[in-house]
Amino acid sequence: MINKRVAIIPSCIKIATVFGFLFAATSSYADNLSGEAAVLRALDKVTARTEDLTIEVGETVRYGTLDITVRKCLKRPPEETPETATFLEIEENRVDEEKQSLFMGWMFASSPALNALEHPVYDVWVIDCKISAPEQSGSNE
Repeated sequence: MINKRVAIIPSCIKIATVFGFLFAATSSYADNLSGEAAVLRALDKVTARTEDLTIEVGETVRYGTLDITVRKCLKRPPEETPETATFLEIEENRVDEEKQSLFMGWMFASSPALNALEHPVYDVWVIDCKISAPEQSGSNE
């Protein structure tokens, strides 16, 4: 009877250790930081010129015939693997034509080809997400 109890204790310790590591691993990740604006790079393939666009969340900016709207911008905290993701809506607005939706979805800075805008004249990809500085607590009186 004593030998069975001795054998059970180490296995219980092993199970508790594994669950402890799993819990610590899942709870160690911080929440993504929500940004105020996205920094995008746009390329005009005809002129071979690029332009960096800083677009606030909820704002629409015109680039050539494209209307680019940023809906959400997320960035991982500095202590984690770098990643920026932006939810974009891109429409083409040509003269004498109806607006045409070209892209709606998430773009990732680390993998621009994963979910890219497909257009014969323009390329757009995510560079960064602007995060506001944390507010200072307390006053300096």
